[in-house]
Amino acid sequence: MKFKALLMASLVLSPLAHAKTDIMLHDPYARATPPNAATSAVFVEIMNHTDEAKTIVSASTDAAGKVELHDVIKDGDVMQMRQVDGIELPANGTVELKPGSLHIMLFDLKKPLVEGEKIDMQITFKNGDEVTFSAPIKKVMSGMQKHHH
Repeated sequence: MKFKALLMASLVLSPLAHAKTDIMLHDPYARATPPNAATSAVFVEIMNHTDEAKTIVSASTDAAGKVELHDVIKDGDVMQMRQVDGIELPANGTVELKPGSLHIMLFDLKKPLVEGEKIDMQITFKNGDEVTFSAPIKKVMSGMQKHHH
C-alpha cells in the first residue's frame, strides 16, 4: 500500500506530469484525402502560456513518410506554399495553423486519411520539448483547391 502511494506521489510531483501544461492545443484536425492522394495537412490552434517565446522546429506522425512545417505566401495573384524552418509561438500568445497560412504538411501518406478516423501527431520545439496530440480527420473544403484548369 505504501508503495502505491509513493508511486502515485512521484508521478504527480514529477516534472513530466506538468511539463506540457504551458502549451495548449485547440481544435486540431487533419484534412481527409481522396484514395490516391499522397499529401494532406494538419491544422491546430496553439497557445503558449509562458513568458517566453517558443519555436516549433519539426513535426512527425506515423501516418506519413515525411512531415514539414509550411506557410503560404502571396506573390502577386499567386499563392505559394513554402517550407519554413520554424513556427514562432509568442510569449503568452497564440498561433493558428490554418488553411491558406501556417500548417503542418504531410507527404507520402501511408494510407488515405478517412473522415472520422484520427492520426497521432508530435511537435518538437527548439528547446527539445515535445507535445503529442491526436488529430481527428475531417473533410474540409478549401479555396486552395482552386487550381488552373
